[in-house]
Amino acid sequence: MNVRVRYAPSPTGLQHIGGVRTALFGYFVARSTGGRFILRIEDTDRERSDEKSVQDIYDTFSWLGIQWDEGPDVGGDYGPYVQSERSDLYREYAQKLLDNGDAYYAYDTAEELITAREEQEGKGSGYDRRFRDMSEDEKATYHNRGIQPVVRFKVPLDGSTTFHDSVLGEVTWANEDVNPDPVLMKSDGYPTYHLANVVDDHLMEISHILRAQEWIPSAPLHVLIYRALGWEPPEFCHLPMVMGEDGKKLSKRHGATSLLEFRSAGYLPEAIINYVARLGWSYDDKREIFSKADLEQLFSLEKVNKAPAVFDYKKLEWLNGVYIRELSSDALFAAVLPFMQEAGFVSAPPAEDEARVLLGAIPLIQERLKYLKDAPILLGFLFGEPAAYGPEDLLPKKLSAEETLSILTAVKPLVGAVPGLSDEENEQKFRSMADEFDTKLGNLLMPIRIAITGSRVSPPLFGSIRLLGEESATERIEAAIQLLESQ
Repeated sequence: MNVRVRYAPSPTGLQHIGGVRTALFGYFVARSTGGRFILRIEDTDRERSDEKSVQDIYDTFSWLGIQWDEGPDVGGDYGPYVQSERSDLYREYAQKLLDNGDAYYAYDTAEELITAREEQEGKGSGYDRRFRDMSEDEKATYHNRGIQPVVRFKVPLDGSTTFHDSVLGEVTWANEDVNPDPVLMKSDGYPTYHLANVVDDHLMEISHILRAQEWIPSAPLHVLIYRALGWEPPEFCHLPMVMGEDGKKLSKRHGATSLLEFRSAGYLPEAIINYVARLGWSYDDKREIFSKADLEQLFSLEKVNKAPAVFDYKKLEWLNGVYIRELSSDALFAAVLPFMQEAGFVSAPPAEDEARVLLGAIPLIQERLKYLKDAPILLGFLFGEPAAYGPEDLLPKKLSAEETLSILTAVKPLVGAVPGLSDEENEQKFRSMADEFDTKLGNLLMPIRIAITGSRVSPPLFGSIRLLGEESATERIEAAIQLLESQ
């Protein structure tokens, strides 16, 4: 079998974790089997579709490094790959279903549908099918009133429909429980998801349909449409749902869900791919780290789980840190640069001195960085004034303002000498100074750290002073001394 897998997003909003998980699973199935990965834009919802959402699709997967073999922007032998450009095909097959007696025109007005829905409420039967067996003469009265009909599919009234699912096995659905006679073509001439999806998947020779388990109720309907058109359905693969830690479907109440949010927060694409690819898939019980190249070789549908996957933000944070620590200095420099520029600390392009300082700071923060967006918070003091602090912030526990002032005055020459010494030599000198003041090294370094960086949490102090330079570091110690003296 030639494996052909498609990702078919509707451009009605930002790309979110659930959709990206579907796309990644499809991509890795295609790559691991030597198949083809196709992008199809399902934009038949004319009211909600917009170009901004289309661009977000391209931006998201470009950032992830995921490339499709066929799609609107790269072409292919099965195009067009945008549903709004395939309208003639949908009308052709809707007409075939009408001609074969598998579909019918329905002239319900919006008001009548609301009334019928209210009448059927609680009966569980949905649409009342009142136009299904109506004579053509009766329908003509509606047509003559200028009512534009929809095309509805005739769902069998009895029996059942069975299909095979790669994850769930054989699935059987009673036809009486299938969406009753759903609309295939709307009155505006645009297809619904059900018709367009079936027609496109068949004509594009899609071999595997990957989608979330919430779409299971649509599968028997789609199988019935395939069979009514004389086609063999592709293999279905309904992926486990992605849930929050509270057991409910992942949503904004749990945290970030769109890829743009994760990207803006400073996650690496490698971490996102690794983590999302394991939401419902596992290679074995032990392995956690998978590169994109690993997944392109190892991924298989046989290892997709049935149970829902839980999205653990802490686990993703840990994984992001793992990938950050694996980057080279140059790669991490390139990754944090846009965040430093957005914060206004570094110009675009960076000046020579800015680039030098930022590159020098990379080894200081690499082990501490959880998100790229934290870089400006940790390094801002190197490119501007330290964060504002008060005299009380300079005081270590159990030390008075007078004692702290004495420490800062005594260590000022040591601070000025830091750039010319190794970290080991600096630590020895500052430890000796702490012994002279009969205090812990931490108590000695804390007010220096505040004076230099404006924060109790910062990159390694000696490296920070070295990047800042003797003159600027000494000036900041003097400013802290003056602040304490003024009190």
